[in-house]
Amino acid sequence: MSDFLQRFASGFAALDASNLHRLTELYSDDIHFSDPLHEIQGLTALQDYFSELYVNVSELGFSFHGYDQVEEGSGYLRWTLQFRHPHLRRGQMIKVIGCSYLQWHEKVYRHRDYFDAGALLYEHLPVMGTAIGWLKGRLA
Repeated sequence: MSDFLQRFASGFAALDASNLHRLTELYSDDIHFSDPLHEIQGLTALQDYFSELYVNVSELGFSFHGYDQVEEGSGYLRWTLQFRHPHLRRGQMIKVIGCSYLQWHEKVYRHRDYFDAGALLYEHLPVMGTAIGWLKGRLA
């Protein structure tokens, strides 16, 4: 198990709206961050993204449950995101399972998240959520 991945996960899980300056401890200035909904280049843009993220939720946290180093300087973290957003699912807790692929030297310079964007967002929107729920039921 990678010491780097464990330290990163611990530092990332400790982030909240009041300590986003600590992103500089985790990420390099030239960080390239991407997920199914965003593509972000640079530490300043990443800090702006996280600031906006925390403004729009009433609660947000990550729990990490797996660390897999692929080779020196790269590996995966498996996680569960839990969050509340006042306009999604009537403010109830939403849980999303995902994983992150990280590449690093001393800090992470590449971060790619993999998760179901529907489970994060689309399934909880009034009209779209109903349609996705119906479609999932038909496919099951």
